[in-house]
Amino acid sequence: MSDDTLLETRALTKEFKGFVAVSEVDLKVRRGTIHALIGPNGAGKTTCFNLLTKFLAPTRGQILFEGHDITAETPAHIARRGIIRSFQISSVFPHLTVLENVRVALQRTLRTSFHFWRAERSLDGLNARALALLHEVDLEPYAGVTAVELSYGRKRALEIATTLAMNPKLMLLDEPTQGMGLEDVDRTRTLIKKVAADRTVLMVEHNMSVVSSIADTITVLQRGATLAEGPYEVVSRNPAVIEAYMGTAQVALQGPH
Repeated sequence: MSDDTLLETRALTKEFKGFVAVSEVDLKVRRGTIHALIGPNGAGKTTCFNLLTKFLAPTRGQILFEGHDITAETPAHIARRGIIRSFQISSVFPHLTVLENVRVALQRTLRTSFHFWRAERSLDGLNARALALLHEVDLEPYAGVTAVELSYGRKRALEIATTLAMNPKLMLLDEPTQGMGLEDVDRTRTLIKKVAADRTVLMVEHNMSVVSSIADTITVLQRGATLAEGPYEVVSRNPAVIEAYMGTAQVALQGPH
């Protein structure tokens, strides 16, 4: 593994009772880049994420992170190494304030999550760091707002803030713009680009306008296997990729106009 490769998979494969969901995938994610996994429905993108975070065990193949073989490690060990996943469905605490949500995430890094007997004021020392994270995702004005009151797009921004609170070396973003209107998509696109300035991001994303505008490298999966890889300008002109998407999805591959 070269020094600029943060995450690598070698012939990563997952089979379910004879069905091959991920087939011999070789993936290299470079430090300090945004790497997108795309592909038609059923291509194996989310299964890949589940293998990387050890929610699923691979049938065969290897996963290496910072040069260490992590194939057999547990989800907890993976998280402690700094591989942190933001889920497809928003997973914030709806009845806590925005600030309190981020403080909960910060508690996890301090290993005090289950110290229920401590007075709430004992957490005040986390406020400065929590507010700094909210500033980073443009949510500082909403610090006192209950999470349930946020728009869908801002809930996703809050989820990114809680992900950042875990000090990720690699952020895994699973369909970060799914279900969003145009305004929220544009806000989230800008946010991902901003937080990725000094971090590494691997994202599954269906919106080709987002992918084309922020991803440094794109890996296209089809039927669980790697169909193409490279920058958007190269991948979007690949005849096999165009054929895989077809119809309206082919138009989407053209990206922003």
